[in-house]
Amino acid sequence: MPAGGMQTDTLAAEVPVALVFNGISHAVMLATPRDLEAFALGFALSEGILDTVDQCFGLEVLPVQLDGCAALEVQLDIAAPCFARLKAQRRSLAGRTGCGVCGLDSLQALDLVPPPLRPQPWVQAMDTDTVLRAVQAMVPLQLLNATCGSLHAAAWATPDGEVTLLMEDVGRHNALDKLLGALARTGQIRQPGWVLMSSRASHELVRKCVRLQVPLLATISAPTDLAVAMAQRAGLQLWGLCRAPHAVRYTP
Repeated sequence: MPAGGMQTDTLAAEVPVALVFNGISHAVMLATPRDLEAFALGFALSEGILDTVDQCFGLEVLPVQLDGCAALEVQLDIAAPCFARLKAQRRSLAGRTGCGVCGLDSLQALDLVPPPLRPQPWVQAMDTDTVLRAVQAMVPLQLLNATCGSLHAAAWATPDGEVTLLMEDVGRHNALDKLLGALARTGQIRQPGWVLMSSRASHELVRKCVRLQVPLLATISAPTDLAVAMAQRAGLQLWGLCRAPHAVRYTP
């Protein structure tokens, strides 16, 4: 304990992370500097830059200096058709932890009507007890948040509520991208499962899940009306306010 009786505190790390595709910087996000390979891959997949993991041929994390401050750059080597599509999108994102649409150049780029998901019977059988069992299992796995109290978590759960993977970041979108990237690298994304998050449900989170064919999203806090509308159109089962003893199911 420092002199004067003051206690020390642990703060979450937050650094600029540039995502560079085939030498072209596409997005600069503020993120927790770990699991960045998974983050970059998950971002590329959930934003529609890549369709499959195999379209990423190489990935490297490099330190850079930004006005005397530490920053990181993730360089991805991607397939030519994906790169051509990326350039055609004419998007330049300046990511923040609380905003998922910064820098879009048109309303159409919001992508508010994602393609419908394939129905999965186990999703319809999901119940409140299973959702809350996963919520309870997620808390002790949030090791970084336990030290600083300011990180979001995104977890992968099996249909019976077992949490098998968890990622943390200062931004909820980043945490989800880290999770999706890690699942895609190992092939787990093709197995039955769903996403649980320690945040509210926004339309960006719904869209990211739908793009990777995740059929169910549950969040600790409430969703926005746009998130519910998008989930309804896509056929994603959306749960919110998942705090024992209750959880609210917003879409079928």
